Amino acid sequence: MTTDRVLAADQPVGGRHGLDSPRAKAIVAALAITQTVGYGTLYYAFAVFLIPLATDLNASTTAITGSFTASVLASAALAVPVGRWLDKHGGRALMTTGSAAGTALLLAWSQIDSLWQLYAVQIGIGLASAACLYEAAFAVIIAWHTPKRRSSALLALTVVAGFASTIFMSLTGWLVDRYDWRTTLLVLAIIHALLTIPLHATVLRSAPRPPATESAPKDERPPVRMRAVLSDRGFWLLTLSFTAHTGAIATVGVHLVAALITWGHTAAFAATVAGLFGVLSVTGRLVTTSLQRRFRTTTVVAAIFALQALAAAALPVVGRDAIPAIAAVAGFGLGFGVGSIAKPLLLAKRYETRRYATIAGTLVIPMTIAKATSPLAAAALHTSSHSYTSVFVVAGALCVIASAALLTLNNARFSGE
Repeated sequence: MTTDRVLAADQPVGGRHGLDSPRAKAIVAALAITQTVGYGTLYYAFAVFLIPLATDLNASTTAITGSFTASVLASAALAVPVGRWLDKHGGRALMTTGSAAGTALLLAWSQIDSLWQLYAVQIGIGLASAACLYEAAFAVIIAWHTPKRRSSALLALTVVAGFASTIFMSLTGWLVDRYDWRTTLLVLAIIHALLTIPLHATVLRSAPRPPATESAPKDERPPVRMRAVLSDRGFWLLTLSFTAHTGAIATVGVHLVAALITWGHTAAFAATVAGLFGVLSVTGRLVTTSLQRRFRTTTVVAAIFALQALAAAALPVVGRDAIPAIAAVAGFGLGFGVGSIAKPLLLAKRYETRRYATIAGTLVIPMTIAKATSPLAAAALHTSSHSYTSVFVVAGALCVIASAALLTLNNARFSGE
């Protein structure tokens, strides 16, 4: 089996078969499809299965939700090993294997009849997701694009994949209503198999390397050491920022519908408003990419995080009135998907790309833990305070922390020593 080799994308390789070539564009197009399908089937569809699973397995929704938390934590456990693999071998074999495993697990999920089997399948899905979803896709795109083109390539990927929830939650709901959750999982497994495995196996290729006759540039730096990264103040500022932001996103994403219903709105209104996050996340990514052509990426993203802080804090105040509630949700939703496009850009810019996947995997661990635990912590806060006001105030505070950490990053230089 031929393995992929990752090239630091900063190296001056060009031509029709070099970086930013037609092959690079094909890879972005393929990954846009596989990430949409992968997230839609392996991640977003779970919410639609929650009640049917609880009914058929005779379990509480809390117990069923716990399997999803286990899946997210399992994904975090593989973040660093997956990153090291990607840095050494690239994404083709790993993402193809992850997609095949994801398909097999969707099929297995359709056959479960006990809670422990659900947990086993969900943990497996978490491991498969670590190998074939965003972090792996970002590493491939970073390797195939020069710094000038990374932003537009990542934007193209995340804009398309941003519609995964809209497409697959609707499709999954329709299938469950027409058939049942087991048949629906079989259909999703077929879709996943047909659209992810072949694209990962046939389109992904090793990134181009300089011809053997060319000497390396005299000023080329050796690959950055992880010890230097972990001792860099900027890395921990990035970690703090994106972990805090992930916690805020997870909290609001899980509790918004319940909060709006508590504030007097109908379930239909609450679900419709929450559904805006998919479209708003795409809008936010477009705005971020446009503004960073004129301003520093850290400044743009910090400003969006600050806007989210205001919107989250305002929701308990204005959330009982429909129009102000929609406006506040829109303000928060603009930053819903900004972190996913900003993180790879900032990491690749601060640290050269030959260790990108390992560095990103290290940063992803606390982010994923925050994603898994923040909604549970928010639920406990709501129970103790008997109000969603405290939940959204804390979410706003997390966005303030995320914004402040990015602004501080502007003054934190990385020596690489």
